[in-house]
Amino acid sequence: MGGKYLAFIFAYLRANIAAALEYRATLVTQVLGMILNDILWVVFWVLFFTRFPVVKGWTLEDVLILWSSFAFSAGLVYGLFFSVRLLPRLVVEGQLDYYLALPKDVLVHLLVSRIRPFNLGDALFGPLLLVTTVDLTGSRVAIFLATTLLSAAVLLGFEIIGGSLAFFLGSGDALHEQLGNALLHFASYPAGIFDGSLKFLLFTVIPAGFVTWLPVELMRSFRWDLFLGLAAAAAAFLGAAVLVFRAGLRRYESGNLLAMRS
Repeated sequence: MGGKYLAFIFAYLRANIAAALEYRATLVTQVLGMILNDILWVVFWVLFFTRFPVVKGWTLEDVLILWSSFAFSAGLVYGLFFSVRLLPRLVVEGQLDYYLALPKDVLVHLLVSRIRPFNLGDALFGPLLLVTTVDLTGSRVAIFLATTLLSAAVLLGFEIIGGSLAFFLGSGDALHEQLGNALLHFASYPAGIFDGSLKFLLFTVIPAGFVTWLPVELMRSFRWDLFLGLAAAAAAFLGAAVLVFRAGLRRYESGNLLAMRS
């Protein structure tokens, strides 16, 4: 069963990417635009750390790793599974009816149904930034890939949970947008500037710590306990996402949302 779903996902993604390639000029322009935006952020941090070499234990290399990991994981999630950002609207407008009529799992089919070429620039920029600015070994490359994929899983689970709130709130588009923006904002800054209760919040309700800070720490010095903690967080957020989505979908199927769809 798992193999069939993986084959289905890859076939859908290939078809979506092939469709995007039909408009190569637009695709290249969007990808280059996102890469330029990322470069401007990196230039800002280079200038900042030129003046302040160490900020609460964080160096320029740490921030470069953060941006490499963050760009890659966010690019994968928002580039390949862009429908997750549209989930509240699909719920409220009754557009999940289309997926309910199909044989595959509703959530899986929903996630792979749309890509966003604009964000694929992030997925390309992350590894390029890493290999051009950070001293790498084979083990560090393996750690980067493993931790970035796990942080992408955390981010995807968080987005699904936020979008699924629309099943219960009757709307949720604005809340989903605010939650997503909050995570993206906090995850793009060094962990050292946050402390106390806010840092606790950023490892729980808004998991910025799992999305970027733990990957950086593991690239600094690999520790199995931190790696397993990141893997557990990825499993927890994806598991919770599936449970919340399915609970909401039962409300949707029962007709409780008929008023919103009419």
